[in-house]
Amino acid sequence: QVQLVESGGGLVQAGGSLRLSCAASGRISSINTMAWHRQAPGKQRELVATITSLGSTNYVDSVKGRFTISRDNAKNTVYLQMNSLKPEDTAVYYCNIVSRNFFGTAEYWGQGTQVTVSS
Repeated sequence: QVQLVESGGGLVQAGGSLRLSCAASGRISSINTMAWHRQAPGKQRELVATITSLGSTNYVDSVKGRFTISRDNAKNTVYLQMNSLKPEDTAVYYCNIVSRNFFGTAEYWGQGTQVTVSS
C-alpha cells in the first residue's frame, strides 16, 4: 500500500515562489527515481524534473535556473522549489516515483496539486 501525498500548491503572482512537497509512505525500494510532472489545461503531461537515489538531477530546459528538485531519503519526501514563476508554469503538478527491486519495476503517482501563476 504505497501512497504519495502532495502539498504546497496554490495561487501566486508572476515572479513569486512556491515549494511543493510529496511524502511517500509504504514499502518503496531504496533504488528509485523521484520526479515531478505537470499538465496544463488542454496539453500533454510534461516531465519537469527528476532526481535519483544518489542525488543526480535533470530538468526540462524551460525551468532550468528557476526550479530545484531535492529529496530527503529519511523522510521519503521529494520537493520542488519553484522561483521566478511565470504564467506559463500554471498547471497541475504530479509527484512520481519509479522503483526497482528483485520482483520488478513499480511506479506510483500522487494525486496532483494545482499551481496557478497570475500576471
